[in-house]
Amino acid sequence: MTVSSRSAPDSAAPPQSAVALLRTTATIRTRANGLLDRARSGGSAWFIVDDDALPAAAIDVASITRRRYPDLRIPFHSRWRHFEAGGIDRVTAVRERLADDPAEQARSLIDLAVVSVLLDAGAGPVWSYHDTVSGTQIPRSEGLGVASLDAFVAGLFSGDPGRPLRADPVGLRSLTPDALGEAFQVSTTNPLVGLDGRVELLHRLGDALTQTPEVFGTDPRPGHLYDVLAASGPESVVGAHDILTILLDHLSGIWPSDNRIGDIALGDCWRHPSVAGPGRTGGWMPFHKLSQWLTYSLLEPFGWAGCVVTGVDELTALPEYRNGGLLLDTGVLRHRDPTNAGRTWSAGDELVVEWRALTVALLDELAPLVRAELGVTAEQLPLACVLEGGTWAAGRDSARRLRGGLPPFHIDSDGTVF
Repeated sequence: MTVSSRSAPDSAAPPQSAVALLRTTATIRTRANGLLDRARSGGSAWFIVDDDALPAAAIDVASITRRRYPDLRIPFHSRWRHFEAGGIDRVTAVRERLADDPAEQARSLIDLAVVSVLLDAGAGPVWSYHDTVSGTQIPRSEGLGVASLDAFVAGLFSGDPGRPLRADPVGLRSLTPDALGEAFQVSTTNPLVGLDGRVELLHRLGDALTQTPEVFGTDPRPGHLYDVLAASGPESVVGAHDILTILLDHLSGIWPSDNRIGDIALGDCWRHPSVAGPGRTGGWMPFHKLSQWLTYSLLEPFGWAGCVVTGVDELTALPEYRNGGLLLDTGVLRHRDPTNAGRTWSAGDELVVEWRALTVALLDELAPLVRAELGVTAEQLPLACVLEGGTWAAGRDSARRLRGGLPPFHIDSDGTVF
């Protein structure tokens, strides 16, 4: 067996048990907190933590939350918010076109969420999408969301012209960069970062759907997750971490990063020499950012189908450049060497791995400070709503003010992590 250069050393322990440990949000939090403790004690080669800056950061997040949601009725941070760009309810129009059967509606909406989230990495500073509904140019994540919604409605991800509102292996595998580029209005003057990587990711999704018919069905599509997780139908209790687990167990192989234990793909999980852990898991820092973003984005389709979704706070903050940028922009984190902010990094570089881990840990600490500023409880404002209110919007706002919307430093992206 050929072992990747990023693979953990051989061990007598079976790789499956190590991988299972790295696919839990408890492990993400434990290891992120370990790196935060180390940084606080001065042991980080990359970052300085300024705890005195946390209260001011919380005030900033609370302020933008009140501005965006004056009644504090804050939805989950999810892909569905991007479909609402410009205050337009595009999803209701799609739902009205679906079958009356709640289960089939859930399958189609899960199909939509999966392909849209997988297309939702950073668009770059130039790209935007002309929305015919509003007549406006929509950039960044909202633009990607509306573009993917329009492409879904047009049947781009379906292999059956008679059933356009679905995603299936035939439609996904036949997708080309030219076809996706046309749907997303890509041109020499409107370039989209990581276009080929996004197409490759959807090809891999198409392959993965055919490999486990017990999960994705004999007529494979992502929407059959509903049939597995809501086996007893409406009013089923579905755990948020159960959604994440099934995604990680059956879709981790779609990520192109060559991170493995044995021959098992780890996905968004990266080496850091100061991360402790048993056996083969030592040195691995898991994040599963896009898988968790997808999980957040599947909570509503399950809820719309009548399921009760529990354990949302088991999911972590999303370690990407808006949340992580907020911490740098507010001074909670500082580069030990300021020149590092001007360099280009890759997702596997130690600085990036540590920055993402510190983001996860520090946002867990920032959330209760934000709630205190807003005068609400954790039950009223779970982490998913703090993110939406919230930290992601505050990070985008500070990036716009300080850098014209650019990330806090440049990360060379293939469109599958950032």
